[in-house]
Amino acid sequence: MKKVFLAALMVMAVWACQAKKEEATKEASADVVGTYGAEISEEGAISVNDMMAQLNDSDSVMVKVKGEITATCAMKGCWMNLVLPNGEEMRVTFKDYAFFVPKEGMEGNVALIEGVVTRTLTDVETLKHYAADAGKPEEEILAITEDKEELAFEATGVIIYKGEEEKTASL
Repeated sequence: MKKVFLAALMVMAVWACQAKKEEATKEASADVVGTYGAEISEEGAISVNDMMAQLNDSDSVMVKVKGEITATCAMKGCWMNLVLPNGEEMRVTFKDYAFFVPKEGMEGNVALIEGVVTRTLTDVETLKHYAADAGKPEEEILAITEDKEELAFEATGVIIYKGEEEKTASL
């Protein structure tokens, strides 16, 4: 009788552990809005501040970083902007134009991106093109009259999480 009781207890324990594991997997995947491009993971991700520090020593670095999405291309989803610590934005494009992100509703979500970030000078024509893609008013587009030094990120893979501000702060 004791053996039957112990066997039943072991089966229940295994079942409870499996159910808890499945629940944790569902919760983790429920936070993911989508994955795009090459498959990536959070392993080795650094903060935006750490990325900025690495750029003090080089004009371009290969990194995996998380940041809040402030805008996406409303025309195709062919770029997105992430906020930087100084309040500026970093444009993220996608390697070889091989994938896109959703065109709307991503603002405030957090993206994990992997690829190369580069200090660059973006010309007026390109800045106006990006502003038009973002649906900016004509007056704002016409007000762009100077090239801009900025960071450009070419991502090979992207994971977008639903409003995960606390995860960003922890990296």
